[in-house]
Amino acid sequence: MSDFTYQENIVPYSRAELAQKVAANLSEGRFQHCLRVEETAIKLAELNHADVERAAIAGLVHDYAKQLPDEVFIEAIHEAGFDPELLQYGNTIWHGVVGAYFIERDLGIHDETILNAVRRHTIGAPEMTVIDQILFVADFIEPGRDFPGVAQARETAFADLAAGVRFEILNTLTFLIEGQKKIYPKTIDTYNAWVPTQAH
Repeated sequence: MSDFTYQENIVPYSRAELAQKVAANLSEGRFQHCLRVEETAIKLAELNHADVERAAIAGLVHDYAKQLPDEVFIEAIHEAGFDPELLQYGNTIWHGVVGAYFIERDLGIHDETILNAVRRHTIGAPEMTVIDQILFVADFIEPGRDFPGVAQARETAFADLAAGVRFEILNTLTFLIEGQKKIYPKTIDTYNAWVPTQAH
């Protein structure tokens, strides 16, 4: 996607410069994942008449903090006034919720639409903007993903973005429960808001 040109002055860099900064913080494999999420986010944004540039930037930077050491996250949670409950969880939650803090600090991105999408890309939220939904789903269905049901997840998301969100949150909760993993309470809030359609 290196031919994608930023027009909206959302970030103080060209797309190539931003990609370079993200790549410097990540392994090659993780950076390639970010490029695939960026590409998928662009497609979903075009399909859903959303802000393509914001979707693209969110996709590119969403895992910027993914490979920071735990102690860096723990220090940020203490110093930046995050909910102390986060300390009971790990990088799977932190790299989204706390990762946005590092993206704003290190990359100079102050756009709340992008930062919120990053905050929510691992746990969702009861109310999600279109950009939130696009990043949440793009991260799940990008072409490098391979898990049981991924083809159905892609088909669902490209046909109906909200249905893609529902599919993902149900899949994620099922995976966590079957693995007897600890579930971050806000993930359950997302499930309750999106999945039980009969309740309305």
